[in-house]
Amino acid sequence: MCLLFNTLYDKITQLSIHNTYIGDKYMSILDAIILGIVQGVAEFLPISSSGHLAILHNLFNMSDLGSNHMFFDVLLHFGTLIAICFMYWSDIKAAYEASHEGVTIEMVDLGSTEYMTVLATELSGSGSDFDVVTIKDVPGYATLVQKGSILALDDYISKDGVDLSRYAGVTDQVTVDGSLYELPFRNDFWVLFYNKDLFDAKGIAYPTNDMTFDEYDALARQMTDTTFGAQVYGAHYHTWRSAVQLFGVLDGKHTILDGNYDFFKPYYEMVLNQEADGVCRKYTDLKTEGLHYSAAFSDGDVAMMNMGSWFIATLITNLKSGEYDSSLCGNWGIVKYPHADGVEAGSTLGTITGLAVTTASDTPDAAWDFVKWVSGEEGAAVMASSGNFPAIMTDEVVGMISSLDGFPGDDASKEALTVSNLYLEVPYAPNVSEINSVLDSYHGSIMSGELSIDAGIEAMNAAVADILQK
Repeated sequence: MCLLFNTLYDKITQLSIHNTYIGDKYMSILDAIILGIVQGVAEFLPISSSGHLAILHNLFNMSDLGSNHMFFDVLLHFGTLIAICFMYWSDIKAAYEASHEGVTIEMVDLGSTEYMTVLATELSGSGSDFDVVTIKDVPGYATLVQKGSILALDDYISKDGVDLSRYAGVTDQVTVDGSLYELPFRNDFWVLFYNKDLFDAKGIAYPTNDMTFDEYDALARQMTDTTFGAQVYGAHYHTWRSAVQLFGVLDGKHTILDGNYDFFKPYYEMVLNQEADGVCRKYTDLKTEGLHYSAAFSDGDVAMMNMGSWFIATLITNLKSGEYDSSLCGNWGIVKYPHADGVEAGSTLGTITGLAVTTASDTPDAAWDFVKWVSGEEGAAVMASSGNFPAIMTDEVVGMISSLDGFPGDDASKEALTVSNLYLEVPYAPNVSEINSVLDSYHGSIMSGELSIDAGIEAMNAAVADILQK
């Protein structure tokens, strides 16, 4: 039996599970090799690996490479993160083998520029021996369901009494014609990060776990300081559309599949008004400068930032290594995502990573057992032990994550780890990729001022209506 999974974005790893018998100017190549070695070694030193890279840039006269060296540095850090992700799969492998006598798991790492393409190709081949595959996104999931490449899990779920309510409503959003083809094992959900030192300096109370968008907007404005040389931004939004548009889906009444996006309007108004008043950086400046959300927060001039739970591990790791200056962002906390009036606190956005059994599998029962285990409480505990967020957040899991060295010690941050309702950024639909592309495009036009809010939403409505009528 074989498991094909995606470690992170475009990195793919293959596992084989066997039950005893079951089986301008560019840097030189040498420069790249040396920088890679330095990054790998320095990552484990109590001094910033980025600092070492900066020294190497000067040493090799790479300061004039423009954005090329910056891009390469990003790739180096990305590679480090991939290695970390691979580690939790190693932990899962060891734990599963230990609890399943006679089972061995062989891991093979595959590289890909496009995970979906590779996955679809592998499963369509006559010689495919994959039994379990990782589903990293909903559009990819839709493709596999439509192609008949993965099994409906309903009978297994019913037979083994799997409680789908543990997944905070996510499984309902990926149910296709009454059937479920994957079980999530990892959730990444949005929370609100904040810099405690900035709040303390102004004597303003911290954000809370039950805060409406109106209260959040008012607090962001309170925290804003437009004084030259002492600039503090009350809020920060990344250039992703999910950082603005998807506020509107938190009422549980709307999705990006609606075809009418008038419900986006108040959130675009909030963010663009904040831009105009200096409460947050301008979208166009962020696009031009290429400022990453992590750099914005670590610079110590952002009071609050909505971002995914994955940033927790980044903060902890980079503060420990010296990558981030602890005097600027070391005193931080998280709270639950803001919500609209009348919406339950703890309602948030998220993405899932799931596991599915292939229709080509010769051992579907064994494959299902692995899927069930990884997606259940035992797998969740293994995920949490490495600082990752499993799909089910038991008290044990919350305790493990909140007790990690470097996690904020306040009760509010711990409470923020519990989710009442999780709404997928991209829910299931056969044509979701097209819809996603349209919304991405017009989001950029609205945020850059090329289109007014009303004109942009009208264009979204018209374009998606055409897609839905196909």
